[in-house]
Amino acid sequence: MLEEKLQQLKSSLVDYATLVERMIEKSIQGLLNKDKILLEEVIVKDEPAVNDFEIMMDEHCTSLIAQYEPKAKELRSILMILKMSNDLERMGDHAVNISLSSQYLIERPPVKPLIDLPKMADETIGMLKDSIQSFIAEDSNLAKKVCERDSVVDGLRNQILRELIAYMGADPLVIERSLHLIRVSSNLERVADLSTNIGEDVIFIAAGKVIKHHREEL
Repeated sequence: MLEEKLQQLKSSLVDYATLVERMIEKSIQGLLNKDKILLEEVIVKDEPAVNDFEIMMDEHCTSLIAQYEPKAKELRSILMILKMSNDLERMGDHAVNISLSSQYLIERPPVKPLIDLPKMADETIGMLKDSIQSFIAEDSNLAKKVCERDSVVDGLRNQILRELIAYMGADPLVIERSLHLIRVSSNLERVADLSTNIGEDVIFIAAGKVIKHHREEL
């Protein structure tokens, strides 16, 4: 019975992650395509759905622990699903932040062509997808690869920051728009960090090994 309940819990988490993934995609598509409707959906429709998902996941996890008193791998799985749920809710918040900045940006002339930002978004969304896939399959090797890709996103974030600092130094009129672009990149970077957290959680579930403070072991 517990195994069946765990499978249902995992299925719910996948649905939750799919919603968050779509939020991030819409927040970036809204910026690139100047689509006000997509950005509004993220803020008005999707964020409340994410909050509801988190509450539901918390209730289910707590109920399973109280009802079945799981041990070993089953307990690790439930506790990590609870933590992943919290990480996904935070990702949803970051998608909202991106959408809010995008709403500001699409009403104004571009600071520069957006080249690295779409790359960063693609890499970040790919990390989230793979972190969830590694969870579904309990694939610690894929989870390790997700953790390793965090440095790619960090590099793109740093490149965007350097370029925008140069633009702001050359023209004070672009400072506010540049700060919003930096906010977008910083929120994407945080989503990548949280995807890395999920990868670490998968390794813990699959192998009972904590790597959070031992990345060099990857």
